[in-house]
Amino acid sequence: MATKKLFIRTFGCQMNVHDSEQLEELLKEPGYARTESAKDADLIIVNTCSIRDKAEQKVYSQLGRYRHLKKTNPHLQIGVCGCVAQQQGERLLEKAPFLDLVIGTHNLDRLPECIARARQTGRPVVETGFRKAVPSIGIPTLPAKHTVSAFITIMQGCDNYCAFCVVPYLRGREESRKFEDILAEARALAARGVKEVTLLGQNVNSYGISPGGGRSFAELLRAIGGIGGIERVRFTTSHPKDLSDDIVACFRDVKTLCESIHLPVQSGSDAVLARMNRRYTSADYLDRVRKLREASPEIAISSDIIVGFPGEAEQDYQKTLDLMEKVRFDTLFSFQYSERPGTAAVGLDGKVSPEEKRRRLIELQALQDRHTQEKHDRLVGRTVEVLVDGKSRNTPRDVTGRTRSNKIVNFAGGGELIGKTVRVRIVEAFLHSLRGEMLG
Repeated sequence: MATKKLFIRTFGCQMNVHDSEQLEELLKEPGYARTESAKDADLIIVNTCSIRDKAEQKVYSQLGRYRHLKKTNPHLQIGVCGCVAQQQGERLLEKAPFLDLVIGTHNLDRLPECIARARQTGRPVVETGFRKAVPSIGIPTLPAKHTVSAFITIMQGCDNYCAFCVVPYLRGREESRKFEDILAEARALAARGVKEVTLLGQNVNSYGISPGGGRSFAELLRAIGGIGGIERVRFTTSHPKDLSDDIVACFRDVKTLCESIHLPVQSGSDAVLARMNRRYTSADYLDRVRKLREASPEIAISSDIIVGFPGEAEQDYQKTLDLMEKVRFDTLFSFQYSERPGTAAVGLDGKVSPEEKRRRLIELQALQDRHTQEKHDRLVGRTVEVLVDGKSRNTPRDVTGRTRSNKIVNFAGGGELIGKTVRVRIVEAFLHSLRGEMLG
């Protein structure tokens, strides 16, 4: 069988990146191999995100670029997978009639058969129905040898229905993978030489509560933490209301669990949090931060914040800035509120003007930049452990890696260091990275 060339363009978060890895694994059997050039491809898959309107518009812009490739290669197939496919379904063919495949979030495992069906019939195939179980979350992906870090999906979907979020409507209800299946995948990755695993889910803290898991997330962290060869464990994303004391204790007890957590707060105003249906208060959030820092004093905390949510008055916005001053996040992902079709927030009054949202975002990001730089400056002169994961993009004389607290460090070194954990003294601090010198 002649090898066919597959090009995947991924939009969105780490879960989408791992979905694309799983799609690549699925398509190996029918003879596809990854290419880095869309012009050379026999199949182009656009794996999409629609968490914000800007992300969705990027998808349509990218599809417009690929459309012209069909003129020079009439056998080329183009498909859209993921959240935009799930959201738009048949309507996507009206916006992009040249598409051959529209595959939603519960049907990624059906991609090979859908490709064959579209090729055989000459008509586009749309698969966006929800299913009781999601087989694709269990597709194991074995990375190339010498790969340093890998993802493991432990659950999919969300039961929280935050007012601003489309995830429950596009990913469905929560489903946890079987405990032993996850451990088996982690052991296989360790046998392959992977040193660091990141556990993925829309709300990993509720793993096991949803059907399929049977064990708690804290139990899973402790079990994976005991697998030989896995030096570092991370996870994302957490919902504050489900961050139990058992999970917090893992940061103290599980030595391979990195001192880093992404804990989205979204707002510092209790009134806004209630309108968002987040089901915790700012005091609840601060209490969880306190417990995390008691369990792990060096823990780095990152977060998400939305500005300009309907009903957010200036005093609400100021409460968000106050919370930022109290927590002092290491990093922050901040966004202007983007109205998403079908969510509860669409019907809320008190819309904030685009100009005011922009002003608040700029001010908030400037404050976070100061906090991040202060955190980085305090690391100068300290020695940290860095897991080297590749050559630096800035110069071939350097390698790059991350600290346990997820800080990027660049320093002089050769490719033989990739996959090794080395001690590095920090000599310079920048906003987005650190400069170091390897010791010994």
